Amino acid sequence: MTAEHMALPFPPGFRGLDIEGQDMVMLDADAYGYATSALERPLTEQHRAGLTQLTAVFDKVLPAIEDEYATTYYTHVRDMAVLTAEVENLREK
Repeated sequence: MTAEHMALPFPPGFRGLDIEGQDMVMLDADAYGYATSALERPLTEQHRAGLTQLTAVFDKVLPAIEDEYATTYYTHVRDMAVLTAEVENLREK
C-alpha cells in the first residue's frame, strides 16, 4: 500500500492548504511515516497514540474535501493509516 501511495500524484493545489485546521501535506507525510515505520519495527506507545489521533483527523478532513481526486487520494491515505493501526493492534496480541 505504501508503494501504491508513492505512485499516486499529490493532489494539485493541496500544497500549503489547510482543511479543518490540518496541513494537507503534513497529514499525508505523517500517515506515510507511520506506515513505513510500522513496516520496519513496532511503533512506540507515543507513535501509536499519534496514529490513533491521526486516523481520527481523517473523519473531520475527508468530508470537507471538495476535489474528487483529492478525496480519492486522501481516502487511500486514511486507509493506509487505518491498516497500519490494525497491524499494530495485532502485534499487541
